[in-house]
Amino acid sequence: MTPVIRVGYSPVSRTLTAPGDRRRFCAYALARGLELEIASPNRDYDLVVVSDAGDIARWARAGDHPTKIVYDLISPHLAVPPDFKDRLRGVGKYVIGELSRPVPSYRQAVERMCRRADAVVCVTEEQRHAIEPLCPNVHVVLDIQDYAVHGVKSDYTAGDTLNLFWEGLPYTLPEFGRLRDVLRELADERPVALHLMTDLSYGRLGRHIGAGQTRNFADKLFSRAYLYEWNELLLSQVASGCDLGVIPLDLSNPFARDKPENKLLLMWRMGLPALCSATPAYERAMRAAGVDMSCTSADDWAHKLRHYAADADARRIAGERGHAYAEREFSRDRMLARWDAVLESVGLG
Repeated sequence: MTPVIRVGYSPVSRTLTAPGDRRRFCAYALARGLELEIASPNRDYDLVVVSDAGDIARWARAGDHPTKIVYDLISPHLAVPPDFKDRLRGVGKYVIGELSRPVPSYRQAVERMCRRADAVVCVTEEQRHAIEPLCPNVHVVLDIQDYAVHGVKSDYTAGDTLNLFWEGLPYTLPEFGRLRDVLRELADERPVALHLMTDLSYGRLGRHIGAGQTRNFADKLFSRAYLYEWNELLLSQVASGCDLGVIPLDLSNPFARDKPENKLLLMWRMGLPALCSATPAYERAMRAAGVDMSCTSADDWAHKLRHYAADADARRIAGERGHAYAEREFSRDRMLARWDAVLESVGLG
């Protein structure tokens, strides 16, 4: 049983509704009955959990304070060299209120946070190896996703139109630029529709400042791109009504290349077979599930889209294998147990 402890949380969003909050430590705290509050430096806690977008400028300076600190580092900032964008990020996050003071290098601030933390939680093996020289107590924990799954695909037949599905934050939609020509080529052979579940508007600067309309960007991606406001009650219905999921990423970009398999696992939980870029995490998941749907080039994407679009049995086998793997290896109970282990590792289990 999780002990009664006082927990402060430095969040992604103060409403605790961002995916980095609700799918991670907040989901664990709710499941284990842990009460938490937005962390204040003027209050005493047994534990402070600093989220991926938390105030690392403040909590890395906690020094020898007896509070145990866990840093939930989702983004692969250590894979990105300290360049101009890194310096701009360090100032920009202060301007938008994520940091209590500007930092000359955001990557260096991440490194300081890792050194101060009593435990670091990350999401890939590549991250673990990068973090271990800074903090030896590193745990790989993926998202808790069961709350978002309200149905599993069972019918793998397809109509005349090939329906493709993607979900995520609008800031990652530019990755679809790499699929634009492939989708247009495929659409010359048969009708294709792209179904995107995301936020319909977004902040232009740092996700917070200015307003952009996702529709304007989607129209540039593909002529038949349909937008849906992200809604967990609608997610499974839209996904299961599609034929294939697609997860394109820029493999030349270290930040994209080191992303975890969370998005793929979510599609698999809903029984949806998914094609994805061949990142290390996606490749490991595909091999473990016995599925061959990762892509390394535009030609690879075109070939596999055609193959799976034409073969209902191949789609069914991939969907069923992916679903079985996600449920077996990344169940809610397993993810909760991994968070239990994190707390135990800092003496709070």
